[in-house]
Amino acid sequence: MELACGRCKAKLNIPDNKIPKDHTIQVTCPKCKAKMTLGGKQAGAKGTPEMKTAPTGASRPELTQVRSAQGSGEGAYSYEDYSSDESLIFYAEGTKLALIMADHPQNAEKIQKSLKQLGYECISTPDTRDAIGKLRFHHFDLVALSDGFGGQPIENNQITHFMNRLPMSVRRRVFLVFLSDKFKTMDNMMAFARSANVVVNTRDLDKLHLVLKKAISENEKFYKPFMDTLAEVGKA
Repeated sequence: MELACGRCKAKLNIPDNKIPKDHTIQVTCPKCKAKMTLGGKQAGAKGTPEMKTAPTGASRPELTQVRSAQGSGEGAYSYEDYSSDESLIFYAEGTKLALIMADHPQNAEKIQKSLKQLGYECISTPDTRDAIGKLRFHHFDLVALSDGFGGQPIENNQITHFMNRLPMSVRRRVFLVFLSDKFKTMDNMMAFARSANVVVNTRDLDKLHLVLKKAISENEKFYKPFMDTLAEVGKA
């Protein structure tokens, strides 16, 4: 079915089997990032129906901050700079997304298995440019970066530099995991020095889900009073 965004009028070709028949979901326009309601009565529509867009305030303003925060070098990134991943526009609101940047396919499988146990939908990325493209245009609740991804050490990796330049209002909503055989798992001082939420030794990948369960729980407890206060004043 061919659909049109109600805000920017961009045309989207979506397979019929992806459109729910008896309920609605929200999808994101890949061009202007507007939230659109899809499904229900529209599933049986003919021609090129226009999808209803959500109010501007619901279009994840933090993504605009991410784009504007980049310097001229990374500002050249666009949708054409990373591989097409249609699944990213079909996840319902509230889905926990994780971006995996592993140094080896075997490690990527172990990381994905652990994250799925914790309720994350996992997206893998083949290289640094693709990863930055995805990070600029989509929100990920968790980012896992392995030492050596893209042929670069963590301390000099472009992903590390990208994350360090994010606005704090965006950065605090991303749980950043560094993996390397140079780290001691859950070394909090090393995590602080590297601006990560947790560091994990690659030899501990088999128990990664246990490490992350503990680290994520501690992070949520730490930020809870702050996030509750933001919610009370309408800035969450």
